[in-house]
Amino acid sequence: MEKSLKTSNHLSACSSNFLRLKKILKSFQNEKYSFDILYSEAKGTAEFSVISRTPHTLIIEAKFFNHSPVFIDFLLRINIYIDARMAEVISYQQEKPVPFFIKAPFSQSQDEKYQQNKILTEWLENIFIHGAIEKQEINFLND
Repeated sequence: MEKSLKTSNHLSACSSNFLRLKKILKSFQNEKYSFDILYSEAKGTAEFSVISRTPHTLIIEAKFFNHSPVFIDFLLRINIYIDARMAEVISYQQEKPVPFFIKAPFSQSQDEKYQQNKILTEWLENIFIHGAIEKQEINFLND
């Protein structure tokens, strides 16, 4: 079975995002994670909450809260397929991409699903580059 380039890129992004999330979220053991992201001039907070858990899938809500006007706040919902080792964005800012079998309205891009997964990729890479400190560790240091 041949995959188109677009499908292949999408699957690669989803597989890579799974590995990034698994590393950040410690193999998905907890129900909630909170991190401070430390930039040179700003600070942000990343929160990940497990909304639904089955033996083979998770639905995670990922939020970024900005403490500076440099970045915007955003909300992602992510399906994590444990057996397939894939993580796919199912909504961005509570807006879902239109399924492929429905004619897309003018307001939505044809490659919106890919764009949403690319946002997740770039955000996770940004977390690795700038570092993330668990809120619990920070609170422990302040005691």
